[in-house]
Amino acid sequence: MLLNHNIMKKIFLLMTLLLMTYAGFSQTAEECFNKGIDKSILNDYSGAIVDFNKAIEINPEYENAFYWRGDLKSKLKDYSGAIADYNKAIDINPMVASYYYFRAKAKNNLKDYTGAIVDFNKAMEIYPEFAEAYSERGIAKFCLKDYYGAIADFTKAIEFISIVISISADNYQAIAVYGGAYSFRGMAKSNLEDYTGAIADFTKAIEVYPEIENSYYYRGDSKSNLKDYYGAIADYTKAIEINPKYAAAYKNRGLAKLELGQKENGCLDLSKAGELGYTEAYDAIQKYCQ
Repeated sequence: MLLNHNIMKKIFLLMTLLLMTYAGFSQTAEECFNKGIDKSILNDYSGAIVDFNKAIEINPEYENAFYWRGDLKSKLKDYSGAIADYNKAIDINPMVASYYYFRAKAKNNLKDYTGAIVDFNKAMEIYPEFAEAYSERGIAKFCLKDYYGAIADFTKAIEFISIVISISADNYQAIAVYGGAYSFRGMAKSNLEDYTGAIADFTKAIEVYPEIENSYYYRGDSKSNLKDYYGAIADYTKAIEINPKYAAAYKNRGLAKLELGQKENGCLDLSKAGELGYTEAYDAIQKYCQ
């Protein structure tokens, strides 16, 4: 009986050591993960990925580590690697809307717009008021030239974000999505030749984010299409003030000036556009400035 007691004691000690070892590994995985989070906050993405790798080596089912590593790979433009990590996170827990959302964004960046739309659909199935998913799905549809579908999605995003902003007016992330949805909806309307509607949307985007040069530029394009060349010139000028190297704004401002008979100033703008690398400006110079 004494031998059996000693054997049982050894077995008990061995099991205790195994449990302690397992607990130690779990804790170490958590520590590695937390180190990765700290490094990602400091924008040390490569260092953070190393820590997430360690966490995953210790715990291959660590879904948050896969999710965060995917996010950082996206930031480093490794979209295929990001998708692989989001795939794993989804395998572990398929009911998290953000996993599908960020995988869809990575697919958008790889121009897999139809694949992205499928993921955005799934994200919205899980979370029906996912405003960012509506806005990003709108971008995917825009890239596929489904402008009516894109407008519907941007409108839905604006509807949901308006509610968020009414509750929390200083939610800057929501404000960014709000302004972006108006700007992209304006671009979709412009492509459908609804220039008046586009101008209204770009104006709203400018109200939300007055420092974004693209909103002025595209509003200038819409005004130019309505032959409001003075208004277009004012918008192109504002875009250039924000971004002095905005070659396309110089080019289009030059064309608007030429429409108003301002040949010298128009040709100088075209020359500046060419100087900044917009080679098509030289075709316009050959045509209008001889």
